[in-house]
Amino acid sequence: MPNALTDEQKIAKFRTMARHWENKEWRQCADMFTPDGVLHSVMKEPHVGREAFYQRMLELSRPNKTVLLHIHRIGVVDGALIVERTDEIILDGVSRSFPCIGILEFDGPLICLWREYFDRGQLLWAQQKSDAVQAVPFSPAAGG
Repeated sequence: MPNALTDEQKIAKFRTMARHWENKEWRQCADMFTPDGVLHSVMKEPHVGREAFYQRMLELSRPNKTVLLHIHRIGVVDGALIVERTDEIILDGVSRSFPCIGILEFDGPLICLWREYFDRGQLLWAQQKSDAVQAVPFSPAAGG
């Protein structure tokens, strides 16, 4: 593939995506996907297409809500970008976090598939939609 990204470029792309995400720059986030790109939180139906992703982000965005993506580990395995992170949701001044793993695949310089793995109960707790489950804070493994 002539426009394939290097591992370093994939990592830089995700860091750019995280900045746009934290700044609620949804158009810039969407434009980092291929026209038929997919964002799939694996416990839910995928959002297929750049514009479907953009519309979904507009629906979820609220002026009293901020999401910060705290990256713990990031690297490339078999061509896919793997990102271990803690997502912090600040809603009406209340901060709650949950652990997440993202796996991204690229078509040239654009994201064609982004799979998200996290516990839905912990997400709902972080969104202040449920008090049934609380996330356990990230703690690096001993020795690495």
